[in-house]
Amino acid sequence: MTLDPLLSASPMIVAHTLAALAAIVLGAMQLTLPKGTGLHRGVGMIWVALMLVVAASSLWIHTMQVIGPFSPIHILSVIVLISAPLGLYYAWAGQITAHRRTMQQLFAIALIGAGLFTLWPGRIMHQVIFGP
Repeated sequence: MTLDPLLSASPMIVAHTLAALAAIVLGAMQLTLPKGTGLHRGVGMIWVALMLVVAASSLWIHTMQVIGPFSPIHILSVIVLISAPLGLYYAWAGQITAHRRTMQQLFAIALIGAGLFTLWPGRIMHQVIFGP
């Protein structure tokens, strides 16, 4: 394991990665913390902000280009930019089932699912975890 590939990447990739890692940690906390508490709300707001940073920063990362400068993963970024605020709205509107479903899906698909693709051979995180 070596951080060299990440540390030599562009600042946008570093920021994207750090925000994603923080979102994974806070998201896992949210899944286990008691719901409806001030701590849940506070951590949740930070988590949503991190998710927005992860999604927005990805729009400036073009290491895989399929459609012009973009790849299919950028569709997920747009979905996150819409779904994360929508999940907050659901909580504020008292639609707790919709809130829970939206946030759990964001965690599972946008963080864990997309994160697994970063381990694909040739990707930076593959090099970080498994070496060059």
